[in-house]
Amino acid sequence: MMDHARDLASVREATDRLLTAAARLDNAAVTQPSRLPGWTRGHVLAHLARNADALVNVFEGRPMYVSGDARDADIERDARRPLQTHLADVRDSADRLQDAASALSDWSRTVELRNGVTDDLSRVPFRRWIEVELHHVDLGIGYELEDLPEEFMEREIAFLVDRFAGHPDVPLTDVTDGTRAWTTGSTPSGSGVTVTGTAPALLGWLAGRRDGAGLRVEGGALPSLPPL
Repeated sequence: MMDHARDLASVREATDRLLTAAARLDNAAVTQPSRLPGWTRGHVLAHLARNADALVNVFEGRPMYVSGDARDADIERDARRPLQTHLADVRDSADRLQDAASALSDWSRTVELRNGVTDDLSRVPFRRWIEVELHHVDLGIGYELEDLPEEFMEREIAFLVDRFAGHPDVPLTDVTDGTRAWTTGSTPSGSGVTVTGTAPALLGWLAGRRDGAGLRVEGGALPSLPPL
């Protein structure tokens, strides 16, 4: 069962870590490429701010985004701003998210997110935690998958494994870090594969942040995962 209050506290802590690290940049660094293809660090920071406001919309019963095109346009519009403007926007939008969450009394309802995805409202704070942690890594400023909180890594691996469960393009796959094990994919005509590695390596592969180098695969090739 999700603990939305605890996850909201984790979101605040992760946001503070990101802001502290990003504050060491300068305006030139914001314009440099992030680890996400086609996005600068400014695009990543702009996305984090606009995602927070989009989740405020979800909390308050409005559509998450007006449209996909509007979402993309907002990120593109804001990406080229100076560092201090980005930092203030990420901070202020994060505060608005926390304020909107604190006004909620019913966390049991189902909400619609982007692209028609639905989820329990109580799971939305964890989704925001994912955004902050992974995009901190995407900034390429010294925060790596190995630096992620252990609880977050375990939960995010489980979250992604569940996302690919039953997917027709993903073969039946056992995923393990040697201590914990998960199963994902769909049942193929033959036997499935087993993928073994450290938690950061597994998370990097599942989240599309790493190519799977360093993972041990038995029973076939490393599955090619669809984009998130």
